[in-house]
Parts: sequence; C-alpha cells; structure tokens
Amino acid sequence: MAARAGVAWDDALLDYQFGPGHPMNPIRLDLAMRLTYDCGIFDLLDVDVIPAVAAKRRDVELVHTPAYVAAVEAAGRGQADAARGLGTQDIPLVPGIDRAAARVVGGSVELARAIWDGKLVHGVNMAGGLHHAHRDAAAGFCIYNDAAVAIAALLERGARRIAYIDFDAHHGDGVQAAFWDDPRVLTVSIHQAGIYPHSGVVTETGGVSAPGSAVNVPLLAGTDSSGWLRAIDAIVPDAIAEFGPDVIVSQHGADGHRLDAMSDLLLSVGAMREAAEVVHRLAHEFCGGRWLALGGGGYEVSWVVPMVWTHVAAIAAHHPIALADPVPGAWRRRARELGKRSLPRRMGAQDGLAEYDAWTGRFDPGSPVDQAIRAARRAGLGALGVDVTYDL
Repeated sequence: MAARAGVAWDDALLDYQFGPGHPMNPIRLDLAMRLTYDCGIFDLLDVDVIPAVAAKRRDVELVHTPAYVAAVEAAGRGQADAARGLGTQDIPLVPGIDRAAARVVGGSVELARAIWDGKLVHGVNMAGGLHHAHRDAAAGFCIYNDAAVAIAALLERGARRIAYIDFDAHHGDGVQAAFWDDPRVLTVSIHQAGIYPHSGVVTETGGVSAPGSAVNVPLLAGTDSSGWLRAIDAIVPDAIAEFGPDVIVSQHGADGHRLDAMSDLLLSVGAMREAAEVVHRLAHEFCGGRWLALGGGGYEVSWVVPMVWTHVAAIAAHHPIALADPVPGAWRRRARELGKRSLPRRMGAQDGLAEYDAWTGRFDPGSPVDQAIRAARRAGLGALGVDVTYDL
C-alpha cells in the first residue's frame, strides 16, 4: 500500500545558501526538519522520506531555457551573469550552487511524480517553493523555480488541470509567468500589495489563451490573521471548485508572520497552519487527495519557520499537531547549540488562535480586507467563471 505522505529530504539541501549574513540561511531549513523529526512525524508508518536527488537537466528545461541552465552551471563555477540575476546581492556566487539548486528541484519533481503515479497521496518539500525564478533569470533568492518545474512535470505525466496556491507574503510571480497563457494551470496568490516583486494586482488574470488562469489577492500592509484567513476563505475554495484540478500544489512561505522583517503582514503560526488545513481539505474534496506542499520564504528561524513547516508536514501526514502542544526538548537543545536563545515552548499557541469571520458573500465596504476580496472576486474569480453577481 502506498504511503500517504512523503517528505523530500537530504542534508545536502542545506547547501542551498548564499553565505553569512544572507537571509536564505540554511538554519531555517535545518531547524524545520529537525522539529519535524523530533515531533515524531518520520516515525509514522505512513510517511516516507524521499531522497532529494539533483534534477536532470531535461527536467529543469521543462521551464528554464538551455542558455539559462548553462549560465547557472557556470555560476556554480564562479562565473557571474548579472543580466540573468546570477552574482548579484540577492544571489551571490557560491561554489556548487548549481547542484544545490538542481537538488531542490529534484525533491519537488520526485514528489510530484510519486503523487501522480499513486505512490504517495501528499508530498512535502520544505526546501522548495522558490517561486520568483523566471524562465531565463534568477530573482528574489530563487535560482530555479521548482514549483513551476514540478507543475510542468505533472502536465507531462498526464495531469489535465493543476491548481497552484501561493501563501507567501510576496507574489508568486515566477509561477504565474510560467503558465500565464496555459489554461491547464490555475495560479492563486494571496500576498502583500506593493512589495517585491511589485506584481500581482487583481487585473492580472491570465493570458489571451488562458483567461481566468490567474487570481491575485493583494492585501494591505498591516493585514492580520483574521483578515488574511477571511481572504483565503473568500477566494480559494471557489477558485478550486470552479477550476476542478487533478492536483493542488501549494507554497507555504512563512514571511507574512508578524515577526518576519520581510513583509508588513501580521500573521500568526496558527493562521498559516489553518491555511494548510484548508488546502488539505480541498485536495481531498477535489483531487483524490493529490497535494504537493512546498516551503518558500520565511526568515524568522526560531519562532516561525520551523513551527509553520512542521505543521504543514504533520497535516500532510494526517497527524496534525495542536498549537498548544509542547515543543520537544531535543529540538530546543539543538537550537541552543546553533546559537538560538529565545525559543518557543509551544507549537504556536503564543500567537493566539486562528479565528476569523468566514466569507458569506456579504461585503463590508469599510473593511480594507473586504475591499481587496471584492476586487479579487470580481476580477480574478469573475474571469475564471465563478458567479459573483450575488455578492452583497
């Protein structure tokens, strides 16, 4: 019998880093995986560890141009190509970074194929979710777009429709661009308005050949957990129900947390846990459970990223962890060894519960969140074909 869930992992995934002082510190991934282990997720009989081997060049080129792949390989040998974003402040040159980037892609692709082939129901790659990379350029700490490559691999395998849901504080521009004119892929992004990469407005709804294939929900700075979850509730279930995907791929960037300096959203661990629960329910309702969950942004490495991604993995394993559950002592000891002193004792309860007003179609004109919801429903969901005429 196939395992219900698989988690891509190899210690070599920690090689995807850009040196001391860079926000893409591998400690974020190290502590997330260690917390998942210490919470017992990998002791479950229905969870497999999937080796994250470097993706073949052919797989990477499902999305990226051969010239760009060659430039990345050259960057791994120390040759900059600033025009393609390689050897810049965001993406400094690091020996072997080409292999490290290919390994991230390999983890996502192997999970995607295992899900489609029926070997897994759910898959998690915490190292993945590098959603800013474009066809011929690196951007925003992202060299290869593993999410887009995994989606392309699923299409190649025979999937008819794939929904991509992006919860990162920053717009999932690279994935949207990769499938802008492809009606087989729906991209939904809930993000902060007006920050990098300065895209994702509600009028971005897909290309000429794929109207309604992109739904964007830009939220104002200061949006809290209740508003964020209300926006998700107002957009994501209707989008998935209308599109009818075979597989859901989701990106669980944790940089919208109130402690993360990379955005001005005020989210909690509990809200991000609830977002994963929403996707999990939708995957079982519409896709026979087929769900690939990826990591993404997130730079607060003690209180946020390990908690959020462990919750995602636990939900995928069908053994969710409560916010009030204690953080394992072994994890706290390891975090102290790595120089972390202020550490959580609970798996997210310090942030409060994930409470929000569910969307019922009734619009509050004085609420900035509801204004964003109404605009996104009219533009994005309307283009997709959802009947929004009864929204009040």
